[in-house]
Amino acid sequence: MKTGLITSNTYQNHDTGPGHPEQIARVSVIIENFKKYNNKNILWKKPSIITDDIIKDTHDASYVDLVKNSFPTKGFSSLDGDTIISPGSKRATFDAAGSIIAAIDGVQNKEFKNAFCSVRPPGHHCNQNKAAGFCILNNVAIGAKYLLNKYKYKKVAIVDFDVHHGNGTQDIFYNNKNVLFISTHQYPYYPGTGSEKEKGKFNNICNIPLPAGTNSEEYLNAFEFALKKLKEFQPEFILISAGFDGHIADPLAQLKLDTDDFYEITKRIVETSKKFSNGKVVSILEGGYDLQALQDSTKRHVDALLEFN
Repeated sequence: MKTGLITSNTYQNHDTGPGHPEQIARVSVIIENFKKYNNKNILWKKPSIITDDIIKDTHDASYVDLVKNSFPTKGFSSLDGDTIISPGSKRATFDAAGSIIAAIDGVQNKEFKNAFCSVRPPGHHCNQNKAAGFCILNNVAIGAKYLLNKYKYKKVAIVDFDVHHGNGTQDIFYNNKNVLFISTHQYPYYPGTGSEKEKGKFNNICNIPLPAGTNSEEYLNAFEFALKKLKEFQPEFILISAGFDGHIADPLAQLKLDTDDFYEITKRIVETSKKFSNGKVVSILEGGYDLQALQDSTKRHVDALLEFN
């Protein structure tokens, strides 16, 4: 079967200003790369138009209203010290959330076996009512709630391999027995959360903190614990918060992964998913700020989705 690639031209209008690491080119270089390869097993798809009720299953209604009214008509504004917005950010924000809806529906309707959403802004630092760390809506959390509410799944897993802890996602699902959240991340580091002691009300939070300088072998050995937790939970659907800022070339962190590690990580997740969810996997872009490393690593990530679907 095919792999879905969900993206939008609207991300080019989410201008974060000069020198900001979460820049327009992040999605552009990914999409240009996949167009160049022209793989016939990739099915391109646009985001769904997301409704307020779907977003408000995850985010407080007052926060959603605040966000909608925060986008400037010209120039720049900010939702927190790092999260810069401009007039084009509104459509990009809601398309990013709509991408994971389109991907989930596509898997459910057997349009494709699995999917990668190339989006911006990212989402995993945003909790129920606060933007943070470049994130405005929590895209992967919206996807997980959609799986629970629309498709009535009882066990959804989120695997977050961004170099920064997905504190917003953890907050949203800390007391939810139906969602397992697994995060590998540099620690101690931004945002300061993600210790092994943070386990969730139902032991449904699994943090795997890694010291600065962790190399490929050390990371992949640690990742075996993530796979063990997945197997114990037996998820019916797996979502991936795919951050590529653990790459050795990335300027915002100090892990030492290489490009092919993202193929190996993805391969292991997809192989595990076959045992419990018939390979139902949807991935969505989080971080990754060296453009060449991001372009190369997302290619290897999707290679694994294609090969093992």
